[in-house]
Amino acid sequence: MLAADGPPLESERDATDLIGEALGAGAELVVIPAARLSGDFFRLSTRKAGLFIQKFTNYRVRLAILGDIEARIAASDALADFVRESNKGEAVWFVTDEAALEAKLG
Repeated sequence: MLAADGPPLESERDATDLIGEALGAGAELVVIPAARLSGDFFRLSTRKAGLFIQKFTNYRVRLAILGDIEARIAASDALADFVRESNKGEAVWFVTDEAALEAKLG
């Protein structure tokens, strides 16, 4: 689980760095606080979320975005659809808090 404080994450390089750290530590899941992701990440037209998430999928490392993104979802039907579909799978989850994450893992 990444700390809430730190530089914003958004690039494929950021994803690759996190995956390398996760694999080195034997982790199968990376949890990123939503506050650490740049605003562009949540604007799907930038493709940043897709490219970032695709890296995790390619390396078979699960990803959880932790935090309240309801305002962003309310502002974008495309993002709402993306989050809903992601949460149906096992590779990428958007969860509001640690209790929701534990329920997904449970």
